[in-house]
Amino acid sequence: MEIRIGIVNTGRELSFDTATSADEVREQVTSALEQNASHLSFTDAKGSSYIVPTANLAYVELGSEELRRVGFVA
Repeated sequence: MEIRIGIVNTGRELSFDTATSADEVREQVTSALEQNASHLSFTDAKGSSYIVPTANLAYVELGSEELRRVGFVA
């Protein structure tokens, strides 16, 4: 699943693929915001970690969990 994170006062967004489900990411983001946590931590599909300060979150966009098809459909 692809995650795109917008950060306040930054022209670029953070975008990466993760094996975590959309529901788990949604729960992690909402609980961090409700508990006034200082940061969120994500891990992508390749094992890299991302730490994002919650005070600077503009948006979090969750992509679809559907796998892409490769090849021709008969």
